[in-house]
Parts: sequence; structure tokens; C-alpha cells
Amino acid sequence: MYDVTVIGGGSGGYAAAIRACQLGAKVALVEGGTMGGTCVNRGCIPSKIWLRAASVLQQVRSAGDLGIEVTLGAIDLSAVVNRKNGVSSDIRMGMEALLQNNGAEVIRGRATLKGPREVEVGGKILETKKVIIATGSTLSFPSVPGLDEAAITSDQVLDMTKVPATVLICDSGYIEVEMAFLLNAFGAKVTVAVEAPRILPREDRDTSQRLTQSLREKGVEVLTRHALKSVSKAAPGTGWSCLLAGTKERTVDVEAVLAASRKPATANLGLEKAGIRLNEDGGIKVNDRLETTAAGVYAIGDATGGWMMSHGASSMAVTAAQNCMGKTGRYPFNLVSRPLWTFPEAAAVGLSEEEAEKQGYEIEVGGFPYAINGLGMLRGEPEGAVKVVSDAKNGEILGVHIVGAAATEIIGEAVLAMQLEATVNELARGVRAHPTFSETVVDAARDAAGWALYLPKR
Repeated sequence: MYDVTVIGGGSGGYAAAIRACQLGAKVALVEGGTMGGTCVNRGCIPSKIWLRAASVLQQVRSAGDLGIEVTLGAIDLSAVVNRKNGVSSDIRMGMEALLQNNGAEVIRGRATLKGPREVEVGGKILETKKVIIATGSTLSFPSVPGLDEAAITSDQVLDMTKVPATVLICDSGYIEVEMAFLLNAFGAKVTVAVEAPRILPREDRDTSQRLTQSLREKGVEVLTRHALKSVSKAAPGTGWSCLLAGTKERTVDVEAVLAASRKPATANLGLEKAGIRLNEDGGIKVNDRLETTAAGVYAIGDATGGWMMSHGASSMAVTAAQNCMGKTGRYPFNLVSRPLWTFPEAAAVGLSEEEAEKQGYEIEVGGFPYAINGLGMLRGEPEGAVKVVSDAKNGEILGVHIVGAAATEIIGEAVLAMQLEATVNELARGVRAHPTFSETVVDAARDAAGWALYLPKR
């Protein structure tokens, strides 16, 4: 009899198993694929290695701005692939060593729930007091005639040794937007087609507009209100002909069509037998303690749908594991940041301006542009701005939205401020080193509080 059985060995499952072990549980972790899940093997880590390579490439190309003349030689993409594979392998080895060090028993095979207290793996029944489902997500192709044959996935991009000359990216979530910047940096002519009125439609409008502008300045064609209707063979040697439906139909001929959307991996788990229900997006329904509709069964990470962030999965793991062991902690869904390693970077936490207004808040909004931030100016990285959304009545910070260099790092300041329930005035009185990008958060908070020092009067 196990105290906790974790299904899935990705970022969430791995963290859940370790935390439960720390609390004295006898833990089984069941993994049917490669340890590390999407993040380590096909997502966060591999994609950021490629985006790091793209960033270095851009720095080399712009070195002349600082009087450094560089001759760019050949680009060996196989070296990027080897680097990606090596780092992922090292992380997997570390994960397995830590699981063993903490006393978790790793069981290889596909898991199926036979009930809320029984998990079947390879014909063997594991009896358990609690279950944590951490099965992650899987690729999801839109239902478009011809797409299955034409599509390449984000997995394939991360293993490429040759960049396709032309690419159509259908949809514009986080993965698709990062892939657009990545492929563009390595020389592909990229077209992004999105059915919504703008890219990243769930994010703040200003974030969407800034990243759209950056894509277009880099030569990426962004087509909003255009849905991919069908894909067919183009003329010999030209790849694929993609019919886009919008206000007017349009055909785009490309070498490759990228489909990178993901959906919760919940199929064939025996959820119905255990009394577990799903949300509208196909994710497992959980309450604020991360318990499913079956008592004693918890779910975390991509399997629950929503934003599908790796760091969200690992932080949910802590709450779920602790609750399995008798605590009653509530998970702060509003504190999961949403980073993008684009050029420039972007990140957000909490409510957008539009969401705050829809929820009935009377809001104050403050902003500060990178163009007048000292570090942004001296480093030649003036793109972007910080935006702070606060409750006008009590100064509560409702959301922070950043587009600009180091956004994925400095969003942590906003997360901590919101976690500690700091008001916008308290954030505005912060002391930061100069010159740094983190100063922009304080300056934007001052603007939201009504006393910006380095902006013209409103």
C-alpha cells in the first residue's frame, strides 16, 4: 500500500513525488514514457536552447552598433540539436537521482485508474491512499483537411538541421509565437495566421500589440481574423498551398505548416471509473485544493488545462502533495506567471486591463517604457514597456504585464509583490539598483499610484 501514487514523471509529477517523500509518504511514481515529460524533452528546455542560439545570433548581427565588427560564418544547426539533447539528458539523470535519493519508487509503464484507490500498471494493481495525476499534455492538430500530411510539429522544429524556407504557423498561443520568432531569426519567411482579432488573445492588449509590431518589423507577416481552411499539394517543388478564410479568402504557398497547439493528456486513464470529471477545455476539473471530483485524487499541471505552464505544474505539485498528507492548502492560480522568450521577451501575471474591467474593478493603470530606462538605452534594447494594473480603491496589484529585455526574470518581482499582498504604493517605494531593467517595475508602479517621477504629467 502506497501513501501517494503519482501518475506522470514530468515537472509536476517529479516535484510532487519528492515533496510527498519529504513529508514521510511511501511514494510510487509511474511513468510510461521518458522521465522529464514535455518540459525537459520537448518543451521548455529544448525550446529555450534554440531561442538562446537565436538570441546570440541576433547579438552577433548587431555587434556593429558597438563598433565590434564580426564576420558571421556557417551556422551548424546540428550543434544546437546536440546541445539540446545533452542538456535534456543531464536534467533527466538529475531527476532520476533525486527521486531515488528521496526514496520514491519509480515504476515504468502506462497507468490506468481502476478506482480512486487503485492504479493498474502492466497488469499489476497498485493500492494507494491518494493519487496525484500529472500526465501533462499532448500535441493537438486542428481539424483541417490536408493538415495531417503537411504539418510539422514543434518537436520536429527542435530537431531540425535545416530551416524551412517558408513556414505558415496556424494559431498564436505561446508556443506558436515563440516558434515564429525562432524560425524568423534563423532565416525562414514566416506567416502567422490567427482566427482571433489579435495574437495572444488571452493576454493584455498592449502585450499583443507590442509583440505583433516586433514580429512585423522583423519581416513576419501576421494575419489576424484568418483561419486555416485547407491544405493541399502546391506546384511540384513548392510544398503546400494553404487556403486561409477571412474577410477575403487568401492562399499562401509554404514549404511547411507548423501545428504546435497542445491539449491535456487525459485519454485512457480510467477517469470515469474513478468518478473524475473534465472541464470544457478537456482538462481535469479540480478545486482550489487541487482535488478532483473523486475524493483523494488530485490533478496538477497541463492535465488540468488552463495556461499549461511548467512552473505552474511544479508549484501545484507542492500544494497537492501537502494536501495528500493532511494539509488543506489552497493553490494561488492568480500567481502563475506567463513568460515568453520572444525578441523582446514578454511576461505577465494576474489580470489584464480588460479582464479587470470585466470583473467590475475600478482600476488604475501605470506604465513605463523601456525607451527611457537607462539600461535599455545603453544596451540598445529600447523595445517594450511595463504595465501595472491596480485596484483604484485599495491599491491592490491586480496584474503586471511586461514586454522587454529580461521580462521573464523581472516578472518574479511582480509575483512576489502580489504574493505578499503589497499595494501599488508599496511597490512604488521600492529601491532598485541603477541602471537595471527591474527599475521599470517600480517606475510603472509609481505611475499607477499617480506620482511618476520620470514621465510627463498626465
